[in-house]
Amino acid sequence: MKIAIRGTGYVGLVNGACFAQIGHNVVCVDKEKNKIMALKNGKIPIFEPDLDVLVQKNIDAKRLSFSYNIAEPVANADVIFIAVGTPSRKNDGHTDLSYVYEAISEIAKALTGFTTIVIKSTVPVGTGCEVEKIIKKAQPDAQFSVVSNPEFLREGAAIADFLNPDRIVIGTQNTKARKVMAKVYSSFADKNIPILYVSRRTSELIKYAANAFLSVKLTFINEIADLCEAMGANVQDVADGIGYDKRIGRSFLNAGPGYGGSCFPKDTLALVKTAQDFNSPMRTVKTIVAINELRKHSMAQKIKTACGGNLQGKTVAILGLTFKPNTDDMRESPAISIIQALQDFGANIQAYDPQGMSEAKQIMPNVKLAKSAYEAANNADALVIVTEWKEFLELDFRQLHKEMKQPILVDLRNMFDKKTVSKFGFSYSSIGREIQTRKKYNTIKK
Repeated sequence: MKIAIRGTGYVGLVNGACFAQIGHNVVCVDKEKNKIMALKNGKIPIFEPDLDVLVQKNIDAKRLSFSYNIAEPVANADVIFIAVGTPSRKNDGHTDLSYVYEAISEIAKALTGFTTIVIKSTVPVGTGCEVEKIIKKAQPDAQFSVVSNPEFLREGAAIADFLNPDRIVIGTQNTKARKVMAKVYSSFADKNIPILYVSRRTSELIKYAANAFLSVKLTFINEIADLCEAMGANVQDVADGIGYDKRIGRSFLNAGPGYGGSCFPKDTLALVKTAQDFNSPMRTVKTIVAINELRKHSMAQKIKTACGGNLQGKTVAILGLTFKPNTDDMRESPAISIIQALQDFGANIQAYDPQGMSEAKQIMPNVKLAKSAYEAANNADALVIVTEWKEFLELDFRQLHKEMKQPILVDLRNMFDKKTVSKFGFSYSSIGREIQTRKKYNTIKK
């Protein structure tokens, strides 16, 4: 099928390359001419494992192309995917749909024949109806159907998630559009992958509900971790113990410094705001939004405590700036809030990340950026692991000890264990695995 994708960011580019990979003819469209010219030459603006290879492979196969002129791709397309950003509005937390509406206005003018318009961007319930109104106003005689088809791609594993999804959700009650979407995803039906056809509003809500539920799991295990520290229990053992329960599952039960990224923070906030508009408050989600913000600041306090309660004039080395490994995305990363809080405590920051340095230069002008973990550790009073990059597992603790002024390691991702690290002379703190108070609790009252 002929597919046009408006937007060449994370969602648009990954979907474009993957749709081409399964045999469709895809044109990715973006208004930024320089970005399109770079993509035509195989230069990828984001870091996603194997995406550069997949893009080049499908450019060479002439299944994937790029354009900054939207009219021709739209006029020729059977299906148009909207994959533009939907950030939070700064003033009230609602979803900013200006990029979606701008894209739709452009597309409406170029429609010819029946076209299925698919909203891949994460949008509030009811957005599909607003999109229909915009198109009808711009071109009253247009033949089209608006479909919701949310993405469930994990940054760092997006290609695998696209090609082997847990499920595909398609929101439409239009028979013609349903047949079109069935052709788009026909190769997945052959793999017995569940394809859920639901109403458009239901589809729009599924995306928010999924991200909110995962955020709840992360927030829950972080609070359990705090309790483990107070009681002398081990949060990883707790997570294993409850994770074997099929009703719960082990994924998203790794305690850490709080969730971040391009989805969870904005989507949980958007769900809270949308629920308020419908007079159906999401009290649980509203609570975890607040808890997660406090979590990041409490991590800074944890680092301060590990350094003897005073960070004034001390140097803290931060390893990991992106919100998760295998991405260069720093949006809402816990590292940002943690670093700001540490600076407020008077600390000087030296930081390193395998892929996030370009972005860090733009948003962290007061942070000394290092070329390696060892350079970041040089003359530092404490070393903090914020993002669990695989390369950090291979750190040479003898060398780190030589580099640092004080051998203090705060592991916010539980990558190591105290016994191993202590052998190299480090004072070690982690999440939910050591006693913070010396009170003893009886598990059985007599």
